[in-house]
Amino acid sequence: MTQAQMYARVLAGDASYNGRFFTGVLTTGIYCLPACRARKPKLANVRFFPTCEAARAAGLRACKKCHPDDFARGADPVLETVETLVAEVRQAPASFTDARALVRRSGFGTTRVFELFRQHYHTTPAYLLLRARLDHAKHQLLTSDAPLAHLAADAGFESLSAFHDNFRRLNGLTPAAYRDLRQGTGFSLALPDGYLLPYLRRALSRDMHSVNERLAGSHYTSALRLSSGPALLHLELSPAKVDVVVSPSAGALASLLPEVHALVVGLLGLDEDAAAFARLARKLGLARLVAGRPELRISRTPSVYDGLLWSIIGQQINFPFACLLKRRLIERTGTPVAEGLIAPPTPAAVATLEPADLLPLQYSRQKADYVIATSRLIASGKLALDSLAAMSATRAERTLLAIRGLGPWSVNYLMMRALGFPDCVPLGDTGVTSGLKSLLKLEERPDIDATRRLMAMFSPYRSLATTHLWQFNHPPPS
Repeated sequence: MTQAQMYARVLAGDASYNGRFFTGVLTTGIYCLPACRARKPKLANVRFFPTCEAARAAGLRACKKCHPDDFARGADPVLETVETLVAEVRQAPASFTDARALVRRSGFGTTRVFELFRQHYHTTPAYLLLRARLDHAKHQLLTSDAPLAHLAADAGFESLSAFHDNFRRLNGLTPAAYRDLRQGTGFSLALPDGYLLPYLRRALSRDMHSVNERLAGSHYTSALRLSSGPALLHLELSPAKVDVVVSPSAGALASLLPEVHALVVGLLGLDEDAAAFARLARKLGLARLVAGRPELRISRTPSVYDGLLWSIIGQQINFPFACLLKRRLIERTGTPVAEGLIAPPTPAAVATLEPADLLPLQYSRQKADYVIATSRLIASGKLALDSLAAMSATRAERTLLAIRGLGPWSVNYLMMRALGFPDCVPLGDTGVTSGLKSLLKLEERPDIDATRRLMAMFSPYRSLATTHLWQFNHPPPS
């Protein structure tokens, strides 16, 4: 690479070049990673080095912000410190009275903690603590008959009303109703005021010829795969609530309802802070981005594997053709359930294929190879999909980028649409760049570096910003 090319990567803060070279700043005597968040130096003051050793030999010392030596040897002590702290919070959320207690436990300053949580977990310390309390309470509701007031206090809530209000807002159910998932055949989820049901209908019927899901009026039916096997999901959509019924083909129904609840909450995007993003857009003077749809949410995929398949199949092809390829894979390797619908395949089922098996289905050899090779990683246990959502966003991204066939677009799409990380941008996405061009009245669509810079203003809600940009040039659904 030329000096100009390396300097361009430094200005872009491109993390994909970390370790490929190191940036020495002669005026400060410090060397950094290309993606270091410190103020960008002038080119005249920069010297590039192939290794940390070469930078030290030139008399420079390692940056204390980006820790290039740790990166070079595969360690990341700052990230590991934050991950350890988050594990403690999730294990015993009541031990932390508020976000200030979390900051004190971290050993970092307040500003630094907020920066690290935004960077590595796409959230604030207070919101992560709230989610940890709710997750702790959900587990106790399913495994204990203790009074709700006791469970609220055990999770760290100051009052029963705070517990009830936060639980219902992010889960669509009261704590008592969630406990009732231990029995029964279904449940109803309350929708927040202003919920955009027409946009949900559009998301659920994107593929009009789908073989695994169907929307007829207000009734949505989907053949899906739960931990116990294939099942049929029925949703009855109305402005105030969604009624949910599941018909499993295996396993005890009651034990499946909490799993189905989590799936439907993701499908509806109930746990996303749409209002906070709308406020940010207005504060930025970009109210037109959210005009008419301030409650727009991301409809997540029913499983991480489903999102992974979309992220590979959808690369560099148009949406109708991606739908066609996905249907053909389901028809070839899925499981018929009922009502003419087919449950998506397991990774193990796809892993038995050879790339030549998918060529007659119009897969390119490369795409077929990526789909099958990644499925084999999952089936063999070398890639644990179910563990990704609990990781830090940084760790999940690094894990996925290490897989052949998954680039920045695929990884960010998967993290946003399947794992629920709120601060992702599928760089290079034409819908995003077209939306930015129209929103900001640019003369041409921004390239990847410009997209990264322009989208930074929407952090930590870049996933929702992406969703709004996808809709910006399209008429609202009827």
